[in-house]
Amino acid sequence: MIPFARSPFPVDRQQRRRCLGALGLLAMPLWAAPPEAPRVEVWKSPTCGCCGDWIRHLASNGFVTQVHEVADPAAVRERWGIAPRFGSCHTAVVAGYAIEGHVPAREIRRLLKERPTAIGLAVPGMPIGSPGMDGPAYGGRKDAFDVLLLAQGGRSSVYQSYR
Repeated sequence: MIPFARSPFPVDRQQRRRCLGALGLLAMPLWAAPPEAPRVEVWKSPTCGCCGDWIRHLASNGFVTQVHEVADPAAVRERWGIAPRFGSCHTAVVAGYAIEGHVPAREIRRLLKERPTAIGLAVPGMPIGSPGMDGPAYGGRKDAFDVLLLAQGGRSSVYQSYR
């Protein structure tokens, strides 16, 4: 066993604790830093109001959004390999996944956590009661809808049902 050498700088136990505590406080922001908010790029028509409501839903759930107003959102959908039957009024991209339509923020978070092999998620059409289609103009009506997990080749499976 090798004996510990004495420090050339005499430091009592209390000073040592204060110094170590200060070092811990300096490092704490690195350990406790909140995860970066997911960034969602959205392509939508400039005249679509429900798209804006969906974007506000994302923002209120901790997502950062960047909006691109385009004349033809269908072109973006096609570029991401989303079959027309899964289409809605806007297309978004987050962390390499396509998000088509009024997908709830909860399911996007789940997608980012699970990281399945997929194109992304879709809520085809514009179901009333889905995020962005749930304001006072709809009188509290909520239609059932499914969030679909989109696979290559036009295949899909139900990722989450809302009844």
